[in-house]
Amino acid sequence: MFSTDRILALNVGASKLVLAEFIVRSGRPPELTNYGMADLALDSDGDSGSEAQLVPAIREIMKKHGIRPAPIMLSLSGQMVFPRFVRLPAVGADKLLQMVQYEVEQNVPFPMEEIVWNHQFIGDDSSGEQCAMIVAAKIENVRAITDRVVEAGLEPEVVDVAPMALYNCLRYNYAELDGCTVVLDIGARSTNLIFIEDEKIYNRCIPVAGNAITQELVKSFQVSFAEAEALKRQSAFVALGGVYATEDETAERISKIVRNVVTRLHAEISRSVNFYRSQQGGSAPVRMFLTGGSAVLPHLDTFFKDKLQVEVIYLNPFTNVGLGSRINREKVGEDAFVLAESVGLALRRSLACPVEINLMPPELVKRKSLKKRVPFFGLAAAGVLLSLGIWVMYEKQMAKLYTFQSEQVSVKLAGVKGMQSRLAQAEKDKTAVQRKADAVSALMMERGAWLKRVDAIRKSLLEGMWLTEMVPVKNAAGAVDGVRIVGRGWADKLKQIEEKARAAGRTATAVEELRDQLKAQTVFGSGPQDVKIIGQKDIGAYLIEFTIEARLATAEAPKDADQR
Repeated sequence: MFSTDRILALNVGASKLVLAEFIVRSGRPPELTNYGMADLALDSDGDSGSEAQLVPAIREIMKKHGIRPAPIMLSLSGQMVFPRFVRLPAVGADKLLQMVQYEVEQNVPFPMEEIVWNHQFIGDDSSGEQCAMIVAAKIENVRAITDRVVEAGLEPEVVDVAPMALYNCLRYNYAELDGCTVVLDIGARSTNLIFIEDEKIYNRCIPVAGNAITQELVKSFQVSFAEAEALKRQSAFVALGGVYATEDETAERISKIVRNVVTRLHAEISRSVNFYRSQQGGSAPVRMFLTGGSAVLPHLDTFFKDKLQVEVIYLNPFTNVGLGSRINREKVGEDAFVLAESVGLALRRSLACPVEINLMPPELVKRKSLKKRVPFFGLAAAGVLLSLGIWVMYEKQMAKLYTFQSEQVSVKLAGVKGMQSRLAQAEKDKTAVQRKADAVSALMMERGAWLKRVDAIRKSLLEGMWLTEMVPVKNAAGAVDGVRIVGRGWADKLKQIEEKARAAGRTATAVEELRDQLKAQTVFGSGPQDVKIIGQKDIGAYLIEFTIEARLATAEAPKDADQR
């Protein structure tokens, strides 16, 4: 059996606090069951002073969303840590640890007593070298966060760092990536740039992010920081010119400011790529994943795709991670940009992760160790008391032995008399259990059928589409004979699909292509009206929502239907 537990994941950003609740089962992916966010007030310099706001913000989220205390997995901002990647000679384990500590002393610009650090070896030493990743942070900065978390009534179990949580999230949700992958996590105050290639990992924190845009708007429009932030959220997009131009002069002016800032970010990314290739022996990136609260700027993916000449994808942290029944799927889709770190933190509890860094302050480590020993102290005391009790009980038992034996004989006689009635009752219980087993078997068969249907829908979805809702449809007799499928897709991706279809001589839209794919699945009917499009609408400028109704096949799908 798998052990089940609740944990919380806390992501403290420069402008936003995210607290998520997961159900974790050992050896299985976590399941998001609840989450909430709170904005952290920024001043004119873009500094939130987030530590002072943590306690009320955490308590407000827990109260508003009904989140109860549980062990908490915490991530530190990439700005707070000092990552170092070093190459060491392949030597014995003891010497290797000594060399790691020496590298910490040489590379971290603070005395050892003022920092908390951890390390992890990357890859193997088959090449004659051992690569090590070292992560350190000033202990006072870590305590400023963990002390507030404890003050809010929560107990930190792991203190991870944001880039490593993102790394674990990507590795789990996109396990089959080849070549060099880059994750670009654009926050409010900083941007995390993470390189992932085979077993290599390298990251850098870039001080160009969402707040840089806001500060430029403050200068250009001569408004307060809060007003500039509102302007950015309302009208900002990355200016690309041509068909992307707008007649709104304010929006056009904002878009040019945005482009200037992301151009600076692109320059930093290019420098980082060159360093990674020359100093870390890496390859040129072949794809980029976008995430973070500031990655939602329209046309940002197009900008980087054009500049870097690589595939640009928005990171979906829930590709292989479950969502609880109470979770609003549409809301999660909108908030996915800020939930990737939370998923990476939850994976630390349920699965063995590729990178497991823990920057827990020493005093919290000691307190957790002591709490683990308390049950053993109790057992030792109970053992002493038990020994004394045994001697007392021995004297009493000897006096009661004769009486006990007499009572045993009476009990056996009564048991023989009651045997017949118990056998009859056992037969009744067996019949009742059989009925329950038959009911469970029927439910399992129905569950298997729905799993095949869900898998058929997932395999039919085209690139750029995703499922947001699936509702059973009942006939006049009240039996389920169909399913209503609601999904969304990126408008530009669907347009590409339609262009490919026209090039192949077909005039079908992307949604019609999806409809035809569903008809080909054995779990659905293949007649003209068995799978039909019942709705399609635009959501904003870049999303299309569609609704398809599919009638279930009258016969059970063959076993090889899920292997198509």
